[in-house]
Amino acid sequence: MPRQKAPGAAATAIGLAVAATSIRSPVTRCRMTRPHPTPIERSELKDQQDTQQATVAVSPAFETGAFLVVPARTFEDLRVGEVFRAPSRTLTDAHAAAFQTVSADNHPVHYDAEWARRHGHSAPVVHGLQVLAFTAPGATLFPHFIGEAFISFLELSCAFLAEVHSGDTLYPALTITGLEPQGDNGVVVAAATIHNQRGELVLSGQHKYLLRRQ
Repeated sequence: MPRQKAPGAAATAIGLAVAATSIRSPVTRCRMTRPHPTPIERSELKDQQDTQQATVAVSPAFETGAFLVVPARTFEDLRVGEVFRAPSRTLTDAHAAAFQTVSADNHPVHYDAEWARRHGHSAPVVHGLQVLAFTAPGATLFPHFIGEAFISFLELSCAFLAEVHSGDTLYPALTITGLEPQGDNGVVVAAATIHNQRGELVLSGQHKYLLRRQ
C-alpha cells in the first residue's frame, strides 16, 4: 500500500485555523433601545412638569430674616430680673493649655503644679480671663433674642472671688439689673455670675450693652 505523504507546514496551519474557527462560540450582541414615548405619555409628562412649576410658583419665598433660633425681641420687651444662662462646662487641662497658648500668659501658677503648691495653691489655677470669658453673652440665648437690635458691647467689670482649677464645672448666668433709655437707643445692664459645682460664687461682674430702640 503506497505511503501517504505527511502534510506540509502550511497545510497544517490552515487545518488548525479551520478547526479553531469551527469550534468558536458565536457571540451575540444585543442593543438596548428606548422606545419613543407615546402621545399619551408625552401629555402626562407635560402635565407633571406644569404641576411642579405651579407648585414652585405658589410656594412662599424663603426669608433668611425669619430663620431664628428664638423669637426676636426689642429693648422694650426686656425686663429687669430676666436671667439668661449659659450651658455648664467642666474645665480640663486641655482648655487651660489652649488658653495659655492663645493668651501667651506663661506664669507658672497656671501650668506648674509644684510651683502652685509651694505658693499656697491646691493645684494650678485656671487663668482669670479664661473664667471671665465664660460670661460671654454669645454663650447664652440673649444675643439671639436681641440680634437685630444689638449695637455694641459697651463695657464690663468683674471680681474674681475664688480660684478655679481643672476639673471644676462652671455655671455662668447673666441677669438684667437695669434698662436705661437713651434717645433712640437703650443700655442694658446685666449682672454676670459664675458658680462652681459646689455652689460657690467664683466670679461676679457687670456687663453693659447698647441696643437700638423701636
